[in-house]
Amino acid sequence: MKDGFGREIDYLRVSITDRCDLRCRYCMPEFGVTALPHADILRYEELLRLARIFAGLGFRHLRLTGGEPMVRSGCLDFLRELRAVPGIESVGMTSNGVLLAGRVAETKSAGLSALNLSIDSLDPDRYAALTRCGALSCVLQTLHEALALEIPVKVNCVPLRGWNEDELPALAELARENPLCVRFIELMPIGCGAELRGLSQNEVLQNLTAALGPMEPDATLRGWGPARYYRPAGFRGSIGLIAAVSHEFCDRCNRVRLTADGRLKLCLNRTDGVDLRALLRGGASDEEIKDAIELAVFRKPERHAFYEAIQGREGRRMNEIGG
Repeated sequence: MKDGFGREIDYLRVSITDRCDLRCRYCMPEFGVTALPHADILRYEELLRLARIFAGLGFRHLRLTGGEPMVRSGCLDFLRELRAVPGIESVGMTSNGVLLAGRVAETKSAGLSALNLSIDSLDPDRYAALTRCGALSCVLQTLHEALALEIPVKVNCVPLRGWNEDELPALAELARENPLCVRFIELMPIGCGAELRGLSQNEVLQNLTAALGPMEPDATLRGWGPARYYRPAGFRGSIGLIAAVSHEFCDRCNRVRLTADGRLKLCLNRTDGVDLRALLRGGASDEEIKDAIELAVFRKPERHAFYEAIQGREGRRMNEIGG
């Protein structure tokens, strides 16, 4: 379906929980995290009902997010049911990979289309410091299992000044021998991320070019997101850059988000949207929910306006929004 600016919106990111087993510095504070009451989180049957409605509106690609989706009991059973919804062509997952270790085959059997893994460092001690409690060995096990099972994999890294800028070439090297994408995502000034300093796309590109040589554009379709891909000489996989801040790509945005408590969120940096949980639990019909979604998507903001004074700026953390 199209929004009011003529953009084709067919990609829904579905947060199934605000909880996470890690405390990554750009996402959550170390202590004092108050989770949503269980009663406020959409039940799986409610999520499936919404998935059928979204599919009827032309949404074809879903991605499970959190928090950490694997924290929620029944995640893989829910994935299996999502894949059975008529019209849904792919269901991916964004995960930190810790709880997936040893379960990737089960995840593929449930119907996973693609996996995005968050890895901000390949040094175990630095990884533990960035995540405050994560075990890199578990994440690398998940990565190797996914590659062995030929699941399409993207490794997501947020370059942070003073933390991991010296590791960007080493992370990119994961794509030299492996058919995966390593994506460098600009730090977004939302929640805890506003307290840190990231690197721009140009800085990352200069860093990688100095270490790996010319970065030739790679036009191969790598999913449904906004990354621009490159392939250095000799690489089997690709390097992706997602520059939401320095090289805004709002003009080709194709997504909306469903938060764990049922709010349809139209833009990462905006509070605009509609409370679908209220409609679900208030007795609204499928047709009424469909109409509410259509109206909301039509009103999707034109731009995220990260560094501009706007009304309705997002004030929640990324785990509360849905990664």
